[in-house]
Amino acid sequence: MFKIKNMPVYFFWGEDDFSLSIEVKQLRLQVVDPVWMDFNFLELSGTVSDSEVLALAEVMTPPFGNGERLVWVKDTLLGQQCTEPLLNELKRVLPAVNENAHLLFTSTKKPDSRLKSTKFLQTIARFKEFSLIRAWKTEEIAEQIKRFAQTKGVTLTYDAVELMVAAVGSDTRAIWNELEKLSLYQVSFKRPLDAQIIASLINITSQNSLQLATAIMQGKTGQALGLAGDLLNQNEPPLKIVATLVGQFRTWTLIKLQVEAGEKDDAKIATMADLNNPKRLYFLKKEIQSISGHKLIKTIPLLLELEYGLKRGSEPSALLQTKIIQLCGIVNGFQTR
Repeated sequence: MFKIKNMPVYFFWGEDDFSLSIEVKQLRLQVVDPVWMDFNFLELSGTVSDSEVLALAEVMTPPFGNGERLVWVKDTLLGQQCTEPLLNELKRVLPAVNENAHLLFTSTKKPDSRLKSTKFLQTIARFKEFSLIRAWKTEEIAEQIKRFAQTKGVTLTYDAVELMVAAVGSDTRAIWNELEKLSLYQVSFKRPLDAQIIASLINITSQNSLQLATAIMQGKTGQALGLAGDLLNQNEPPLKIVATLVGQFRTWTLIKLQVEAGEKDDAKIATMADLNNPKRLYFLKKEIQSISGHKLIKTIPLLLELEYGLKRGSEPSALLQTKIIQLCGIVNGFQTR
């Protein structure tokens, strides 16, 4: 097995590029002296030929002045392809690198575990995944909001976190930006910020997406079309709207099917629906009292068709309107699939 002494190697990957960028920034601040930043920090593009070879050469150079050296290969292809000469260079250079140097590879794509380069890096590098949280995993979103809030020095009450989950969703960049605004308010407000306070301070377009989901579930076609139009007029990304719809209808469907199957244990139902907080179950059950699991199941393929159509480049407004009418038709018993 290959071993490197005192030489941190990192491989960050995933589609959540914003969270990944925050981690990179924190790493840079941790190891590189700001005074010597121009000398000891180098960012290279992995899409440029021989960038990995250049990175290996740079990381061999001892840092100047105080602090340590960080070499970052952004969008590296090492996890997808690696020539035999480059692999040999990795094996030759990394064991001899300066102990005060750090080498970071990042990629949006998951490294191919079958590649020799990936297998080699897995023996020496710290791998960390930055995947986007699915819209329906509200407990995970809440935990991410809490972590970001702690970083920004913002103290939130339980109901404030719940509101932010509904209002912002899993968009990490939006979460960070909203907390940036709240941090300014927190300076003069010494107590934890509650939902009533932050409701007037943050963007609540995702809250409207949840309202859209509720209108569809209740079969209110006119209201749903109006909400969809408002969201698009507010420049809400269509795929973000759909992600909220898919997540909410998935949660409703899983809960309803368990209830109709006779399950009485709220803890089990919450687990099946990916809810870590069973208290939310009470409200979700009330929301779906008047709709059958059979109808809810029928909505899922339509929502997936909507998502697929948007990803294929269909005109958002027309497609969204069409699918909303069809979804409300299913709920109202006018349409079968």
